[in-house]
Amino acid sequence: MPANGIQRVLAPMTTQIPAARRPGRRLPLVLLMAALVLAASGVAYWRVARNATDVPVARAPAPAPVVVADVAIRDIPEELHAIGTVIPNATVDVKTRVSGQVTAVAFREGTSVRAGDLLFRIDPEPFRAALDQARAILARDRAQLENARAALARYADLTRRQYASTQEYDQARAQARAFEATIAADEAAVTIARQQLGYTEIRAPIDGRTGAVLVQAGNILKADDAQPLVTIVQVQPIRVSFSVPQQDLPRVQARLAAGGAAARITVPGSGATPRDAGVDFLDNAVSATTGTIQLRATLDNADGVLVPGQLVEVALGLGVLHQAVTIPRDALNAGQVGPYVYAIANDGRADLRRVRVVYESGDTVVVDGPLAAGDRVVTDGQLRLAPGVPVSIATDTANRT
Repeated sequence: MPANGIQRVLAPMTTQIPAARRPGRRLPLVLLMAALVLAASGVAYWRVARNATDVPVARAPAPAPVVVADVAIRDIPEELHAIGTVIPNATVDVKTRVSGQVTAVAFREGTSVRAGDLLFRIDPEPFRAALDQARAILARDRAQLENARAALARYADLTRRQYASTQEYDQARAQARAFEATIAADEAAVTIARQQLGYTEIRAPIDGRTGAVLVQAGNILKADDAQPLVTIVQVQPIRVSFSVPQQDLPRVQARLAAGGAAARITVPGSGATPRDAGVDFLDNAVSATTGTIQLRATLDNADGVLVPGQLVEVALGLGVLHQAVTIPRDALNAGQVGPYVYAIANDGRADLRRVRVVYESGDTVVVDGPLAAGDRVVTDGQLRLAPGVPVSIATDTANRT
């Protein structure tokens, strides 16, 4: 309260006090104390009044900024995704069947060869000599057989005319039969010697690509050597091996039984067009270690892009989900009672809707729940939301699915 106001309040009080009762020196002290009390009361009143005007007025919460996308209804191919390993259609370790010295390597390592192409040559001279010897023995025994047969014919005539005994005839017949058996053995020996000579030229047993040459010309080989001379892998056609979880096995079996399954093979980082391959093998047991079952798919690999040991991406087709409810993966949230999404209600507020995940593919999720085509679901900003919270759409990415 201002000082002049205090004086106006105290003035009537001082005039009404009789002069006889006015104390001499105590009156100014009393007036001063009264003035201080009134001044303190005025200041307190002023402060309370000022604070009362500063109380904030309750306001509605500001809308939460979110990013949304439209729910879409469409057909979605159902696939199982896995990492596969490229394996050769066939692998052959080329070894020698005979002992001898390597005289020539007739191919360049790391190149493709055709079945029957010459790979190595072993010194053939010892085997050619063995074949000549076997042929000579065969010729000698054939001459002896002719002589034995002629003797048998003479003893047959003499026995019929009773000039020779039956025992002599039997001996001549046994001799002829013995030479016939010898001739059969000699012919087998010639065949073996011819084969041994043929084995001195080691040829490719299959079409394929050669690896590193492990034995150079000049080395002595033994027929029982464990080390191969070279390894050939068949890469046209080629196979891809991959595994799927055992819980997906019934769907895989049903697809194979319905007419076969196809896999889409993609080489990561190559930029090559994905290629299709027919699944032609399903293992007969689930791995107890991994809980998966192995499958294989075969493709032609005419361009030779796929190499054994290479890792590829495999998408195994199982069918099509018709008229599926799809949302972006970013719209899906995990709650204590299951997955849910925030949809935008007609009044612009967040509406929590629980869903069931049916299938996931890349950034798209197929769900079953209270969603319809055209509904908008929140893909970013869910942490600011609760059911009924007003929202402000910061960026509309409609049809993002």
